[in-house]
Amino acid sequence: MPQRMRLQKMIALATDLSRRAAEEAIAKGEVTVNGKTVTVMGTQVDSATDKVCLKGKPIGLPHRFHYLAFYKPRRVLVTKSDPEGRRTVWYYLETWKDRLNSVGRLDYESEGLLLLTNDGTMLNALTHPRHEIEKVYVVKVKGEPPKEVVEKLTNGVELEDGITLPAKVKVVRKAEANTWIEIHIREGRYRQIRRMCEAVGFPALKLKRVSIGPIRLGQMNAGEWRFLGQKEVGQLDRALKGKTHGHQFNKTNFGRGGEGRRQGR
Repeated sequence: MPQRMRLQKMIALATDLSRRAAEEAIAKGEVTVNGKTVTVMGTQVDSATDKVCLKGKPIGLPHRFHYLAFYKPRRVLVTKSDPEGRRTVWYYLETWKDRLNSVGRLDYESEGLLLLTNDGTMLNALTHPRHEIEKVYVVKVKGEPPKEVVEKLTNGVELEDGITLPAKVKVVRKAEANTWIEIHIREGRYRQIRRMCEAVGFPALKLKRVSIGPIRLGQMNAGEWRFLGQKEVGQLDRALKGKTHGHQFNKTNFGRGGEGRRQGR
């Protein structure tokens, strides 16, 4: 992993701040390097030798990376805390709180696959819209959507923030009163699947994410988590076209992986 980098990049990799939020912290004088306040954007630092502090607290890049797959249950928030006292993912991942960040989110009523890591490079690459990592959802809707509705979901739906990219959509199961459809998308807009379904007149009754890129939910149960192994992280890296530079394969910094499932609570 390269040691010399711009200060705002290091902050973004070492914390849960975005690159823009890191720049704002620098501009506000909240960052020091070797005891001196730095407000100049683009300042180069050595992540191995320079002492960087954010609001007086030392920060640094992790020496070991961890990659987790978690089955988020319904009615659980993907946030550090909730003022209303609702349950968050950290109820199940208490060991990892303040050590990992989630790759994107799932809304309160949705369930399924959530990835978490302390690898800022991987996290930034997975969440950047230009990489268009495919995510697959299984959605339960009331009734049976006609062919033209399925085609509309496939070709693109007009939302308030623009038309969606083409998607892969297929009916996977029909019941007397409901239908399960599978939707593959390469975007990450806010509550996108729910808004797409609402826009075509078939609101989602249940929604589960079953895969992110090559990583699948598999046979995990709600509330369970597992480590990703090197093979899976390598698959993610290839899906990102090498944007993570392969640094996770260094055996000196790659955490445990692939040792089966663990129940959070």
